[in-house]
Amino acid sequence: MRTFLVIIDESEEATAALRYAARRAAAVGGAVHLLALVPQQNFSAFGAVQATIEAEARDRAEMLAHGVAGNLFAESGIMPTISVKIGQGQKIVSQFLAEHDEVGALVLGAAKGGSPGPLVTHFSAAAGSLPCPLYIVPGDYDETGKPLHT
Repeated sequence: MRTFLVIIDESEEATAALRYAARRAAAVGGAVHLLALVPQQNFSAFGAVQATIEAEARDRAEMLAHGVAGNLFAESGIMPTISVKIGQGQKIVSQFLAEHDEVGALVLGAAKGGSPGPLVTHFSAAAGSLPCPLYIVPGDYDETGKPLHT
C-alpha cells in the first residue's frame, strides 16, 4: 500500500498538504501517515525544566495530530497513522524515510509568499536523492482548484 507522509503543524500549508495527500491516498487506495515534529529545546542548564517543556510540546503536538486525524477520517474516511518525534525536523524526516519503506511520497506544504519554509527548502534541494517522490503543495491549495481564501 502506498503511504503518503505528511508533516503537520498548525499552519495553512500543512492543512493544504494533508488535503492533497488524503485525496491522492483515496484515489490510489493508499494510506496517510502524519508526522508531527517537536523542536528539541536548546538549553540544558536545567534538565528538569527542559524535559517539562519538551513533554508539554509533545503533548500539544499529539493533541494536534489526533485532532487532524479525526477531521481527516470524518472528511475522507481515511484513518491516518500518527507519529510524534522530538528533534531537528530535517533530520527526523530523513531518518523516518530511511526507516519506512512503505512511504511512497513525502508531501510538504509550501508557505505563501517569501520563503516556502525550511523543510521545503531542504528537501527540494535533495529531491533527486530521496527514496520517494516529493510533492510540494501550495499553501492555498484547494481540491476544486480555487484558492482557499478569496
